[in-house]
Order: sequence, then structure tokens, then C-alpha cells
Amino acid sequence: MTRPKLVAIAVIVLVVALFFATGLDRHLTLQALKTNKELFISFAEKHRLAAVSLFIAIYVAQTALSLPGAAILSLAAGAIFGVVPGTVYAVIGATLGATLAFLVTRYLFHDAVQDTFGHRLTALNRELETAGLNYLLFLRLVPLFPFFLINLAAGLTRLPLRTFFIGTLIGIIPGGFVYVNAGASLATIASPSDAASPRVLGSFALLGLFSLIPVIYRKFVRRA
Repeated sequence: MTRPKLVAIAVIVLVVALFFATGLDRHLTLQALKTNKELFISFAEKHRLAAVSLFIAIYVAQTALSLPGAAILSLAAGAIFGVVPGTVYAVIGATLGATLAFLVTRYLFHDAVQDTFGHRLTALNRELETAGLNYLLFLRLVPLFPFFLINLAAGLTRLPLRTFFIGTLIGIIPGGFVYVNAGASLATIASPSDAASPRVLGSFALLGLFSLIPVIYRKFVRRA
């Protein structure tokens, strides 16, 4: 591994370590959000552009570094900015952060993984190049796969950047809306998990399965 890559890894590890060492993780909790909600709203009303820019920047950093707190940030978006604007800001922050994580992982580890396991990944890479958007939508919509793991794993493959960006942007809108909408009624939320009911999660899973229909159809036609 080259020196610039080692330096980049060291910087990332240092930033993540500082995040936990300084106790910043304690501020990304539901209780902290409820306690400071009025303060955040007051700041946003007086300094709208600064509040929006700061929120998106925090969301990008949290997602790019795979730090905890994404659900809290989405709830905060609804509590501070309202449902529609909050969804827009949360989706922008999450998409940009995920894309940054994707690019960093690709820069640091993609070549090594492909050089070592490329012969075993040929079929996967070919599939992702032709139907990557469908698979990514499935992974984003079905609430069984950790968001940050998808970002990192995708960066190790040959999934096109454009496909990753579009699939992430579209795929996280439903889930983002649900959490932001819950944040707009923050007082009724006792836990981030309360934002999505089993019925809602089941609907996401169904949408994810629908996204695979074109892939299944193409495979059926080939075999036929």
C-alpha cells in the first residue's frame, strides 16, 4: 500500500478515535435531541442558511466516516426543519456522505481486493455493471442491510460511481421520509426504532423485491 493511502487511513482512524474520545457520540442521542430541540429550532429560524449548511455537513461527515447517529440526524431534520425540507436535507447529506465513503473505500482498498480476489469476483462485477442499480435499490430499500456496510462493500466492487449515487439517492428517500416525519412529532418517539413500524418495514422490503423484477426477468429470458 502506498504512503498516501496509509496516511489517509491514519487520518480517518484518528478522526474516528477523537469522535469517541471527546464524547461527541453522547450528543447524537434521542435524549440530547429532545433536550436541545428548541435551541436548534431557534437557531434555524434566525440563521436558516447556516443551520441547513451545518446540518448537511454534519450528516455528510457522520455517513462518510460510518459513525453512529444517522437515525438521530434524520429525526433532527424533521424536528428542526419540518417534514419536506428535512427529508431533502437528510437525503442530500446521507447521499453525499455515502458517496464519499464509497470513493474513499475504492481509493484505499479497491485495487488490492480486485488484484487478490478479482478472478472470483468476475461474475459479480459483470452483474453489477449491467444491473447494479437494481441490486443497490434492493439493498437500500430492504431494512436488513446496514447502510454503512453497503457503502464500504460497494466501493470494493466495480459498481459505477454514477449508479451508486443514483441508487443511493433514490433508494433512501422512503426510509428518510419515514424517520424525518417521525422527527416532526418528536415528543411521541421513545426510541429511534419507534419511527418505523413492522408494516412500514415490510413495505420497504416489498419495494426492494420489486426493484429486482427486471433482473429476474432478464435471467428468465436468457435461460428460455
